[in-house]
Amino acid sequence: MADQLYLSLWYPNFRLASLPGALTGVLRQFALIAADGKSTSPFGRVHAASTYPINWTETPNYQRIYVNDDRAADTPDTAGSVIETAVAEATEQLHDDTAYEFEMRWALWTPDTPLGLDEEDVQPERIWKLEPAKVRIIGFGPGFDDGAFEQNGQIRVDFGLDTPWVLEDEDLDLDATQKIRQNVEKLLAFTLSVEKHCGISSRLLWTESGEPLAEKLIATLQRLT
Repeated sequence: MADQLYLSLWYPNFRLASLPGALTGVLRQFALIAADGKSTSPFGRVHAASTYPINWTETPNYQRIYVNDDRAADTPDTAGSVIETAVAEATEQLHDDTAYEFEMRWALWTPDTPLGLDEEDVQPERIWKLEPAKVRIIGFGPGFDDGAFEQNGQIRVDFGLDTPWVLEDEDLDLDATQKIRQNVEKLLAFTLSVEKHCGISSRLLWTESGEPLAEKLIATLQRLT
Protein backbone atom coordinates (compact mmCIF):
# COMPACT_ATOMS: atom_id res chain seq x y z
CA MET A 1 0.00 0.00 0.00
CA ALA A 2 1.38 3.42 -0.99
CA ASP A 3 2.59 5.63 1.85
CA GLN A 4 3.73 9.25 2.18
CA LEU A 5 7.50 9.60 2.47
CA TYR A 6 9.33 12.32 4.44
CA LEU A 7 12.83 13.34 5.47
CA SER A 8 13.03 15.34 8.72
CA LEU A 9 16.12 17.39 9.58
CA TRP A 10 17.17 18.82 12.94
CA TYR A 11 19.94 21.37 13.52
CA PRO A 12 22.06 22.05 16.62
CA ASN A 13 21.33 25.26 18.56
CA PHE A 14 18.85 26.34 15.89
CA ARG A 15 17.48 29.90 15.75
CA LEU A 16 14.79 31.36 13.51
CA ALA A 17 17.34 33.70 11.89
CA SER A 18 19.20 30.60 10.66
CA LEU A 19 16.20 29.24 8.75
CA PRO A 20 16.79 30.99 5.37
CA GLY A 21 20.39 29.77 5.24
CA ALA A 22 19.39 26.25 6.26
CA LEU A 23 16.65 26.14 3.62
CA THR A 24 19.04 27.41 0.95
CA GLY A 25 21.53 24.69 1.84
CA VAL A 26 18.98 21.87 1.57
CA LEU A 27 17.54 23.26 -1.67
CA ARG A 28 21.04 23.45 -3.16
CA GLN A 29 21.77 19.81 -2.32
CA PHE A 30 18.45 18.76 -3.81
CA ALA A 31 19.16 20.79 -6.96
CA LEU A 32 22.55 19.13 -7.41
CA ILE A 33 20.96 15.67 -7.35
CA ALA A 34 17.89 16.67 -9.35
CA ALA A 35 19.78 18.53 -12.08
CA ASP A 36 22.26 15.66 -12.51
CA GLY A 37 25.12 18.09 -13.07
CA LYS A 38 23.33 20.08 -15.78
CA SER A 39 23.56 23.79 -14.93
CA THR A 40 20.65 24.77 -17.20
CA SER A 41 18.27 22.07 -15.96
CA PRO A 42 14.87 23.37 -14.71
CA PHE A 43 15.18 20.75 -11.95
CA GLY A 44 17.73 23.05 -10.32
CA ARG A 45 15.17 25.84 -9.85
CA VAL A 46 12.33 26.56 -7.43
CA HIS A 47 8.90 25.97 -8.99
CA ALA A 48 6.75 27.56 -6.30
CA ALA A 49 7.11 29.21 -2.90
CA SER A 50 4.46 29.69 -0.20
CA THR A 51 4.29 30.75 3.44
CA TYR A 52 1.63 29.49 5.87
CA PRO A 53 0.83 31.32 9.11
CA ILE A 54 -0.17 29.57 12.37
CA ASN A 55 -0.93 26.07 10.95
CA TRP A 56 -1.81 24.18 7.75
CA THR A 57 -5.50 25.12 7.89
CA GLU A 58 -4.68 28.77 7.19
CA THR A 59 -4.55 30.35 3.74
CA PRO A 60 -1.01 31.14 2.51
CA ASN A 61 -0.08 34.76 3.15
CA TYR A 62 2.58 34.63 0.43
CA GLN A 63 2.63 32.56 -2.74
CA ARG A 64 4.57 32.71 -5.98
CA ILE A 65 4.61 30.25 -8.86
CA TYR A 66 7.57 30.34 -11.25
CA VAL A 67 7.73 29.45 -14.92
CA ASN A 68 10.75 27.25 -15.64
CA ASP A 69 10.73 26.22 -19.28
CA ASP A 70 12.33 27.17 -22.59
CA ARG A 71 9.57 29.65 -23.40
CA ALA A 72 10.41 31.69 -20.32
CA ALA A 73 14.18 31.58 -20.46
CA ASP A 74 14.65 35.32 -20.02
CA THR A 75 11.60 36.30 -17.95
CA PRO A 76 11.72 37.69 -14.41
CA ASP A 77 9.91 34.58 -13.12
CA THR A 78 12.76 32.40 -14.34
CA ALA A 79 15.36 34.67 -12.75
CA GLY A 80 13.37 34.72 -9.52
CA SER A 81 13.32 30.93 -9.35
CA VAL A 82 17.04 30.80 -8.57
CA ILE A 83 17.24 29.20 -5.13
CA GLU A 84 18.93 32.07 -3.32
CA THR A 85 16.52 34.63 -4.79
CA ALA A 86 13.38 32.59 -4.11
CA VAL A 87 14.35 31.87 -0.49
CA ALA A 88 15.33 35.49 0.20
CA GLU A 89 12.02 36.78 -1.14
CA ALA A 90 9.83 34.26 0.70
CA THR A 91 11.65 34.71 4.02
CA GLU A 92 12.04 38.48 3.85
CA GLN A 93 9.65 38.74 6.81
CA LEU A 94 10.52 35.97 9.28
CA HIS A 95 7.87 35.00 11.83
CA ASP A 96 8.19 32.23 14.38
CA ASP A 97 4.61 30.99 13.74
CA THR A 98 5.09 30.53 9.97
CA ALA A 99 6.05 27.62 7.70
CA TYR A 100 8.07 28.38 4.55
CA GLU A 101 7.46 25.93 1.70
CA PHE A 102 9.44 25.56 -1.54
CA GLU A 103 8.34 23.25 -4.32
CA MET A 104 10.95 21.68 -6.57
CA ARG A 105 11.07 18.85 -9.11
CA TRP A 106 13.25 15.89 -9.91
CA ALA A 107 12.90 13.12 -12.46
CA LEU A 108 11.93 9.65 -11.24
CA TRP A 109 11.20 6.48 -13.15
CA THR A 110 7.47 5.87 -12.94
CA PRO A 111 5.48 2.91 -14.29
CA ASP A 112 2.40 3.47 -16.37
CA THR A 113 -0.60 1.73 -14.85
CA PRO A 114 -1.69 -1.11 -17.20
CA LEU A 115 -5.11 -0.47 -18.64
CA GLY A 116 -6.19 -4.10 -18.48
CA LEU A 117 -5.82 -7.42 -20.21
CA ASP A 118 -5.21 -7.64 -23.93
CA GLU A 119 -7.11 -9.83 -26.40
CA GLU A 120 -5.20 -12.92 -25.30
CA ASP A 121 -5.85 -12.21 -21.61
CA VAL A 122 -2.18 -11.44 -21.06
CA GLN A 123 -1.26 -8.61 -18.72
CA PRO A 124 0.24 -5.81 -20.85
CA GLU A 125 3.88 -4.95 -20.33
CA ARG A 126 4.50 -2.14 -17.87
CA ILE A 127 6.05 0.93 -19.53
CA TRP A 128 8.45 3.00 -17.43
CA LYS A 129 8.85 6.72 -18.03
CA LEU A 130 11.21 9.30 -16.55
CA GLU A 131 8.69 11.81 -15.21
CA PRO A 132 8.97 15.04 -13.18
CA ALA A 133 8.00 14.43 -9.55
CA LYS A 134 7.08 17.16 -7.07
CA VAL A 135 9.05 17.55 -3.83
CA ARG A 136 8.21 20.08 -1.11
CA ILE A 137 10.93 21.40 1.21
CA ILE A 138 9.50 23.15 4.27
CA GLY A 139 11.14 25.20 6.99
CA PHE A 140 9.20 25.51 10.25
CA GLY A 141 9.18 28.49 12.57
CA PRO A 142 9.30 27.29 16.20
CA GLY A 143 5.75 28.48 16.90
CA PHE A 144 4.12 27.03 13.77
CA ASP A 145 1.41 24.42 14.47
CA ASP A 146 2.13 24.42 18.22
CA GLY A 147 5.82 23.63 17.83
CA ALA A 148 5.40 20.78 15.35
CA PHE A 149 9.08 21.13 14.41
CA GLU A 150 9.94 18.94 17.40
CA GLN A 151 8.43 15.97 15.55
CA ASN A 152 8.85 17.20 11.96
CA GLY A 153 12.33 18.73 12.18
CA GLN A 154 13.29 22.36 11.60
CA ILE A 155 13.16 21.38 7.91
CA ARG A 156 11.05 18.61 6.42
CA VAL A 157 11.24 17.24 2.89
CA ASP A 158 7.97 15.81 1.54
CA PHE A 159 8.67 13.36 -1.29
CA GLY A 160 5.07 12.31 -1.97
CA LEU A 161 4.08 8.65 -2.26
CA ASP A 162 6.83 6.07 -1.72
CA THR A 163 5.88 3.94 -4.74
CA PRO A 164 8.88 4.96 -6.94
CA TRP A 165 11.17 3.33 -4.35
CA VAL A 166 9.23 0.45 -2.83
CA LEU A 167 6.99 -0.83 -5.61
CA GLU A 168 5.41 -3.97 -4.21
CA ASP A 169 5.61 -6.34 -7.15
CA GLU A 170 7.23 -9.76 -6.97
CA ASP A 171 7.53 -10.14 -10.75
CA LEU A 172 9.91 -7.34 -11.63
CA ASP A 173 11.75 -7.75 -14.91
CA LEU A 174 15.30 -6.51 -15.58
CA ASP A 175 14.12 -3.14 -16.88
CA ALA A 176 11.94 -2.49 -13.82
CA THR A 177 14.78 -3.59 -11.55
CA GLN A 178 17.15 -1.06 -13.09
CA LYS A 179 14.59 1.76 -12.92
CA ILE A 180 13.74 1.23 -9.24
CA ARG A 181 17.41 0.92 -8.32
CA GLN A 182 18.10 4.29 -9.97
CA ASN A 183 15.24 5.87 -7.98
CA VAL A 184 16.57 4.43 -4.72
CA GLU A 185 20.10 5.60 -5.51
CA LYS A 186 18.82 9.14 -6.15
CA LEU A 187 16.91 9.22 -2.86
CA LEU A 188 19.91 7.95 -0.90
CA ALA A 189 22.29 10.33 -2.70
CA PHE A 190 20.19 13.34 -1.65
CA THR A 191 19.84 12.12 1.95
CA LEU A 192 23.58 11.52 2.31
CA SER A 193 24.44 14.82 0.62
CA VAL A 194 22.29 16.73 3.12
CA GLU A 195 23.90 14.85 6.00
CA LYS A 196 27.38 15.69 4.73
CA HIS A 197 26.95 19.34 3.69
CA CYS A 198 24.09 20.92 5.66
CA GLY A 199 25.35 20.87 9.25
CA ILE A 200 22.44 18.89 10.65
CA SER A 201 22.52 17.17 14.03
CA SER A 202 20.13 14.36 13.07
CA ARG A 203 17.83 13.18 10.32
CA LEU A 204 14.96 10.72 9.93
CA LEU A 205 13.59 9.18 6.74
CA TRP A 206 10.06 8.08 7.64
CA THR A 207 6.60 7.23 6.33
CA GLU A 208 3.25 8.61 7.42
CA SER A 209 1.96 5.19 8.49
CA GLY A 210 4.99 4.61 10.69
CA GLU A 211 6.07 1.52 8.76
CA PRO A 212 9.89 1.11 8.90
CA LEU A 213 11.11 2.56 5.61
CA ALA A 214 14.64 1.25 6.02
CA GLU A 215 13.30 -2.30 6.03
CA LYS A 216 11.23 -1.55 2.92
CA LEU A 217 14.24 -0.15 1.05
CA ILE A 218 16.47 -3.04 2.11
CA ALA A 219 13.83 -5.54 1.01
CA THR A 220 13.47 -3.74 -2.32
CA LEU A 221 17.23 -3.66 -2.93
CA GLN A 222 17.54 -7.34 -1.98
CA ARG A 223 14.87 -8.22 -4.54
CA LEU A 224 16.71 -6.14 -7.13
CA THR A 225 20.07 -7.81 -6.55
